[in-house]
Amino acid sequence: MAQNSSTPSPIVDRVGQTGFVQLEAESFKDLTPKQKALAFWLSMAAIAVNPIAYDQNSSYGLELKHLLEQILTHPRGIDPTVLKKITDYTKLFWANHGNHNAFTSQKFLPEFTPEELHAAALQALKNRATLGPQTKLLKQLEDLRRPIFDGDYQPSLTVKNPKNGEDPLTVSGNNLYEGVTMGDLKDFQDKYPLNSRLVKRNGKLVEQVYRAGGAGRIAAGLYAEDLGRAIRYLTMALPFADAPMKKVLQDLIRYYQTGDPADWRQFNIDWVHADSPVDFTNGFIEVYKDPRGLKGAMQAYVTVVDEKMNKLMKEFAANAKYFEQRAPWDDKYKLDAPHPPIVNTVEALIETADFDVTTIGENLPNEAEIHDKYGSKSFIFSGSMRVLGAARGAKVSNEFAYSEEERARAEKHQALANDLLVAMHEVLGHGSGKMNPKLTQEPAVYLKEYYSTLEEARADLVALWNFFDPKLIEMGAIPDQEVAKAAYDTEARAALAQLHEFPTGDTIEEDHRRGTQLIVNFIREKTGAIQPVERDGKVYLVVKDYDQMHKGVGMLLAELMRIKAEGDYDAAKALISKYGIHFNLAWRDQAVERYKSLDLPTFWSGINPDLLPGNNPTDIRIVYPRDIVKQQLHYVSITGH
Repeated sequence: MAQNSSTPSPIVDRVGQTGFVQLEAESFKDLTPKQKALAFWLSMAAIAVNPIAYDQNSSYGLELKHLLEQILTHPRGIDPTVLKKITDYTKLFWANHGNHNAFTSQKFLPEFTPEELHAAALQALKNRATLGPQTKLLKQLEDLRRPIFDGDYQPSLTVKNPKNGEDPLTVSGNNLYEGVTMGDLKDFQDKYPLNSRLVKRNGKLVEQVYRAGGAGRIAAGLYAEDLGRAIRYLTMALPFADAPMKKVLQDLIRYYQTGDPADWRQFNIDWVHADSPVDFTNGFIEVYKDPRGLKGAMQAYVTVVDEKMNKLMKEFAANAKYFEQRAPWDDKYKLDAPHPPIVNTVEALIETADFDVTTIGENLPNEAEIHDKYGSKSFIFSGSMRVLGAARGAKVSNEFAYSEEERARAEKHQALANDLLVAMHEVLGHGSGKMNPKLTQEPAVYLKEYYSTLEEARADLVALWNFFDPKLIEMGAIPDQEVAKAAYDTEARAALAQLHEFPTGDTIEEDHRRGTQLIVNFIREKTGAIQPVERDGKVYLVVKDYDQMHKGVGMLLAELMRIKAEGDYDAAKALISKYGIHFNLAWRDQAVERYKSLDLPTFWSGINPDLLPGNNPTDIRIVYPRDIVKQQLHYVSITGH
């Protein structure tokens, strides 16, 4: 997205290493009034579930959120310097849905002191903030002192491979378990694997189910208020939905009432078959934050199809069988008749809870059984790709590319290579392969804490493998194989450049980043196709042999498919522990300094478009607020917290 003097900067705001970008959705104007109304009520449902993410991320998340927001909305008389510090911290808190960085999992600390927060909170209370009585506020401030200011208290949101034999559940800061250890769960079978919190009460394990209740005699569970609010907005959307989408909405309403996994399964089956210009997801979905890889984080988004970019994605879906049969894994793991996923290139109208602007592709549902029998949907978020591309420009590739030839290739082909990698990752990657029939449960149950890393790496490898297939040229997806080389260059560079996201520590917890390290480090060792090269005191990761790298991609992909299909936990652990978790500290320190010199944010968060109702039910307009504070406080006015 080219920038000129009349084009507003895509970076709307910045706090330290976090940049805030404005999402745009030009395709909204092409919707019918009825479709716009559907999008509005689905967006309201996405706002309704947003607070759940704060509670899932931390037992004190909602409490701290309320404190910060009350200070911001009652600022009269607060020292302006202190208020600026609190505002900046709150922006980061919103961006990460808590005070742990969503990508590094590491806790971030405020610039204000406990005394400054104390004074600001008391002044806000004087200004009639809902923080009282004063005795309650003073106790709350004391209770929150360690969670806010002590870097050694719950330092990581999720720890999948703790040191010194510690238990992953007890050292992780998230709120998915209470008083429960991995040992407690050795013979335990979750009845509500995605949508429950596990606690120990009187020595017994209890699943606290996420549900609103109200369907027959089903009692309300955790998040009943938020889910009940979402149900109301989903109900308001029904009159504006076509028949397939109406069935989907009714399924989700029932699921939020009952919490029953069977109702979630039915929702997903019907959702896969509903192809609409306005689409959405809303539920407990991705399992990255759970060390066990089972508990789903709440996420929601609403999208509109970007027709200009959609044709190529449909081509990949139509050729799913072709690519499946040419995958490098054993034939017994190949789907004979893959269900081509519904593929849409979309612009996001809203992204809330655990979904954010940096997710540029998604394939759902995650359940392998539904994939195999009914297919899946893939989303390519063109709006996010455009705005992030414009915000970063060519600075990163110019800094970490070794040669002028590599830089020129990146300038000419990297944008297309990135688009295609995301497309093939989602369309051909996640929906590919079949399980050994002996697996009676989802692969995640067998692969546990290593499943998400393995699956993200596997989907990336499917894309990397297919880049050199002549079918892409035949389809018109690429002009020549220079695009494939650009994709391989980018993968090698990414393993080095992404280390700037981990300025402390010596391990990676985020699954996508682990996947990149796994791919590049495996190929380096097994084939020598990627090699570190030093020049002028800087290190570069350079592809020396594209044919050998392609072979290495095939080797690793075949093994990851075998591991997934067989549920081979020990093999997953060995591979990921060796290649995906640890990194060269000297390279990391250098990457941090080099990235710092680019004056670019390390992390990104999105500001959503706002959909505003008019004088009649189908009179909906879209505006772009470019103000994270205004938008988040507006969401609070809807949800109440």
